[in-house]
Amino acid sequence: MNSVIQKRSLADEVAAGLQQQITTGQYKIGDKLPTEPDLMKSFGVGRSSVREAIKILVNRGLLSVKQGKGTFVENHTPASEPLGTRLKRADYGELDEVRKLLEIKIAQKAAQNYEADDIKKMKGFLAARKKAAEAGDLPACITADIQFHVALAEASGNEILLDLYKAVAAHMQSWFVKTHQDTSSFVKTQKMHETLLNHIINRETKAAWNMAMAIIDHG
Repeated sequence: MNSVIQKRSLADEVAAGLQQQITTGQYKIGDKLPTEPDLMKSFGVGRSSVREAIKILVNRGLLSVKQGKGTFVENHTPASEPLGTRLKRADYGELDEVRKLLEIKIAQKAAQNYEADDIKKMKGFLAARKKAAEAGDLPACITADIQFHVALAEASGNEILLDLYKAVAAHMQSWFVKTHQDTSSFVKTQKMHETLLNHIINRETKAAWNMAMAIIDHG
């Protein structure tokens, strides 16, 4: 799978510029930002980009909008974002890297901690993945692939790993559609996934780790 670099939108660029001005003290806490027309002129963008940038910085806790009065600086440093909000801003490369790191550890933990019901679910999703891949049904193939890996995360017995993987996977599905032209790569890695599952069934933790690595290296 080839990595895709996601270009920042105009709103992201404006938000980054405004955030820099705020964090460097150009605007103090309580200061009112320039009007929308002034910001549009300053950054050379349209009204929608300015408004979206303001929303981004409001979500980060830097700004507040007071109806009829304007937009004011609340903080000089961003507040901690909920993970879901942060993932929406992440580019594909960041998400894919986190996904891959999680999948290695998940495979190892699944081999240690799975229960019988977990294996049944994983076999079902893997069979669906194979059927969709061979039929050339990319959306169904991607869905089954993600479901298989989520089931692996469930089998790991670690709820934090599961929550993290679900959060990342929710944002990866649309990217998979963009980065795969067809199901050929899924066909090529089907056997590797089946081998991974066999290692898990046999509770071969090191082999499961290594196979997960091999799948990732395959791309």
